[in-house]
Amino acid sequence: MSMLHVEKMTKQFGGLRAIDALDLTIDKGQILGLIGPNGAGKSTAFNCIAGSFAPTSGQITFEGKRINGYKPWNLCKMGLARTFQIVKPFASKNVLYNVTVASFVTTGSRKIAEDKALAVLESLNFADKKDILAGNLTIADRKRLEIAKALATEPKLLLLDEVMAGLRPNEVDEMVEIFKALRDRGITIFVIEHIMRAIMALSDRVVVIQFGKKIAEGTPQEIANNEAVIKAYLGEDYVAAGN
Repeated sequence: MSMLHVEKMTKQFGGLRAIDALDLTIDKGQILGLIGPNGAGKSTAFNCIAGSFAPTSGQITFEGKRINGYKPWNLCKMGLARTFQIVKPFASKNVLYNVTVASFVTTGSRKIAEDKALAVLESLNFADKKDILAGNLTIADRKRLEIAKALATEPKLLLLDEVMAGLRPNEVDEMVEIFKALRDRGITIFVIEHIMRAIMALSDRVVVIQFGKKIAEGTPQEIANNEAVIKAYLGEDYVAAGN
């Protein structure tokens, strides 16, 4: 069953066409990766799907319902949540407080919201840092907090925007396993990432865009061997390194 369907989505900023007639589909329970060079339009695509931008044309359908122009908070209540590249937690509040605020999307009870937040932190092996101020967290832990906040809204579809950027290799491997576990729990995932080792290990399918247009789609292995993708993004060094 299709969880998200994007058809001919275009986003124009004056004379700049950031997204050009993009088509993609994410099936329920799938992890779809989105890659491309810097400036390719990946985050713009996320912003259109998540309601931050209204697409200039085209159609976005979530669980069979057209969502063009829906606001982010409405989409969040419907089960579509996202993370951001630049994390902005409540720095003067602790980790549990930050995640509890997100939990209020699904409940009006402080007790229930806090219990849900704690359960999310435990699922991410992060509960031991619940009392630490968000402003005192490392980059890796701020990324984990960003994921926790999104999960606290109880998403059906989770959009992850470069949440592994800046992490050490062992931290990347840990994140990959966490996302696979989330998928196994029934959460569909759409992920932008520049760390190819991670995106190839994580994704069921990968979409590649350049200058706002889709240039390839396929399994990670098909993408790694696609000449157009190698030329536009991966480079011969990636192929020579054995993917």
